[in-house]
Amino acid sequence: MKLLCIDGNSIINRAFYGIRVLSTKSGIFTNGIYGFINILNHLIEAENPDGVVVAFDLKAKTFRHKKYDGYKAGRKPTPPELLMQMPLLKELLTYLGHTTLECEGYEADDILGTLAHACEKAGVECVISTGDRDSLQLISEKTKVLLAATRNGKPEVLTMDKQAILDKYGFEPKMLIELKALMGDTSDKIPGVSGVGEKTAIDLVQKFGSLENLYENIESDQIKEGVRQKLIADRENAYLSRFLGTICLEAPINLNLEDYKTKEQDKENLIPLLQKLEFFKMLEKIGGENTLPQKSEEAVTLDKSEGEIKGEIFVIKTENGIAVSNKTHFKTIDEAELTNLLTNRANDIICHHSKELYHILLNQNITPTVFKFDTMLAGYLLNPSSTAYDIDKLYSAYILKEIKAKAGSAELMAIKGFMLYEKLSEELIKTGEDTLFKDIEMPLSLVLATMEKEGFKLDLDGLKNEGEELAQKIEILEQEIHELAGEKFNINSPKQLGVILFEKLNLPHKKKTKSGYSTNAEVLEDLKDVHEIIPKILEYRTLSKLKATYCDGLLKAADSDGVVHTTFNQTEARTGRISSLEPNLQNIPVRRPEGKKLRKFFVARNGKILLDADYSQIELRVLAAIANDKPMIKAFKENVDIHTLTASEVFDLPPLFITPELRSKAKAVNFGIVYGIGAFSLSKDIGTSVAEAKKMIEGYFKTYPGVQKYMEEIVAKAKEDGFVTTIFGRRRYLPEITASNGMLRAFGERVARNMPIQGTAADIIKIAMIRVYNRLKEENVNAKLILQVHDELIVEADLADQEKASRILEAEMKNAVNLAVEMSTEVKSGANWYLAKG
Repeated sequence: MKLLCIDGNSIINRAFYGIRVLSTKSGIFTNGIYGFINILNHLIEAENPDGVVVAFDLKAKTFRHKKYDGYKAGRKPTPPELLMQMPLLKELLTYLGHTTLECEGYEADDILGTLAHACEKAGVECVISTGDRDSLQLISEKTKVLLAATRNGKPEVLTMDKQAILDKYGFEPKMLIELKALMGDTSDKIPGVSGVGEKTAIDLVQKFGSLENLYENIESDQIKEGVRQKLIADRENAYLSRFLGTICLEAPINLNLEDYKTKEQDKENLIPLLQKLEFFKMLEKIGGENTLPQKSEEAVTLDKSEGEIKGEIFVIKTENGIAVSNKTHFKTIDEAELTNLLTNRANDIICHHSKELYHILLNQNITPTVFKFDTMLAGYLLNPSSTAYDIDKLYSAYILKEIKAKAGSAELMAIKGFMLYEKLSEELIKTGEDTLFKDIEMPLSLVLATMEKEGFKLDLDGLKNEGEELAQKIEILEQEIHELAGEKFNINSPKQLGVILFEKLNLPHKKKTKSGYSTNAEVLEDLKDVHEIIPKILEYRTLSKLKATYCDGLLKAADSDGVVHTTFNQTEARTGRISSLEPNLQNIPVRRPEGKKLRKFFVARNGKILLDADYSQIELRVLAAIANDKPMIKAFKENVDIHTLTASEVFDLPPLFITPELRSKAKAVNFGIVYGIGAFSLSKDIGTSVAEAKKMIEGYFKTYPGVQKYMEEIVAKAKEDGFVTTIFGRRRYLPEITASNGMLRAFGERVARNMPIQGTAADIIKIAMIRVYNRLKEENVNAKLILQVHDELIVEADLADQEKASRILEAEMKNAVNLAVEMSTEVKSGANWYLAKG
């Protein structure tokens, strides 16, 4: 028999501090539990024990505290984020079939020691997992310690057996007790002998063994006079320290080792707990095909159907086939049946990833109608912080019932999908997001599909020539950099570049790490005025990225007609923003002339023209409306330049005296406030002192008191509710806002201030896209929406319909929402994106 004994407090502490913050959407922190279970699984796989015991400390004082008040005094209290995880971990371990032990008056170490001692007497192998070196004294012929440690900042596990202790210290494991008696332990506030460090203590134990023998031979020539005096002066502390450092081997716990064998998992309780913790991968492993019954729920029985399935149906196309299902029947269909379903029963269609299905119809030149429900989009709205929204994960999170049907994998997905539809519909109503889902997210999916299908025409020859021009500029820069460096080297190698800059040219640098010197953008920006080589390296990097990512990348991405089709991701950003990928057309670097020039190669097709409109200062307008700030609302209504007004008020100068530099600083404050910026960050952004930045923020809030009130109230509300919402009801959960860690809490507060503004702006642009799409279609205008870049929309229109399309674009963007502040936009046109942007 083999018993795995784990120091629960030690291991969950390491997991908690070693893993980034994880939490469920309801605000339960889970990083400690998650890390602990990962460690446990690795241990079980490596050791294959017959039983697992996890020992925990209790809050009550132990026999050591009663002997010495200073024992473990001054330790920081356990963070509440970790404290809340302890009972959940104990529950989880119990349901997994493992044993948890606590013993009043004793520590987890004492439980481990007692179990190890019992194993020794019974001839049973014992493996102890801990991060506490005290347990090394328990090592014997039958007991080894897997010591969690950190080396060079990386976690590792040291296997410590009897030979390892002999090699390291030169004496038996039990003598480590005598070592602690002499050197003490600062972390546990065990005093030891003052002035005696590890090296001296090891030497004394090697020579004399026990404390008794040491003090009997205190006058020995083998003890230096200075050490002798310290030993004599602190004799009482030495014996006290040995008492405190000795692990008890007789804690009053159950010593029947057979009782600690791993038991059958309590799946009835385990499954709901894993759902609560959102440990979906673990659920899949435990549940196999996720067909385990949940507590007090009956199994679902479905029949195979050869005929038409009536009513609402779930449709899914997978690599394993196309399947449909409703509450009672399921079946597999072919491509022709799928097209017929999608075309004629759109109002009945429930699906997963509707955009993919819309493409099936669009590829056959069939104009789709918005489907009834998309489980992927519903899952995203309900938990925007998740990383995946596949059916199995959502099924594990919300349902996990048994399905009694001999279905193939595609059919099983359809069955699960229909059940998800019913559950997620209820959840959306509970959170107040059902209207947002129905009126914005569902129709938007169709709009995005049509935009992806349409694509954006490229001037391939122009792009190719631009790439060649950039290549020449890059080559010249490379030669100049090599001349300034005095030798040839790989500029793209951070290691080689670091050596050139900080060793050969001796430029000031931050601390060198194991991997070399940091040469990231921030480091180089700080050095750009120090040496002429730095601006050239920055320029080299910029042009290299433009060529590789955009010139070369776009040429590769274009289809045979020279059209690039991006993919719009509707379920990525927590704020509700749409992202673009493969290629990303929302991230073209336009602050530099070379980047802005790339827009020239996005062109209108023959006989067409591009119409471009973006919202002017949408987030500031949303802020004014949400905060109901009268001065800001008045400024927007009177069409006053908001940045000049802010500068005038903050710097106490008439508007005519506001220079471009002062306006620029005020602009940074305006947008910084939207993102919850602090004085330190603002000072870095505008190149001023923290004190001046703080003064500017204070001046801003005096100018716009409604904004200050909003910022304070939204944070308080977020702490109370655990989430914030946009005007349209989109939620973002914020477990970080109640964290004890100051940095984490500050992050939560910043998001609480910003998300309702940024998220509302994202909702508004989505509404505008839907309205523009519908109007163009209803009025039979030969124009199509082809790109969205944050607050900007681009329509490609026939020259004959340019004026009509332009009016629709402007009107629908302006009227997308009715707030205290009007949304402002202006449509421009051109043969390419560069000209249309103006």
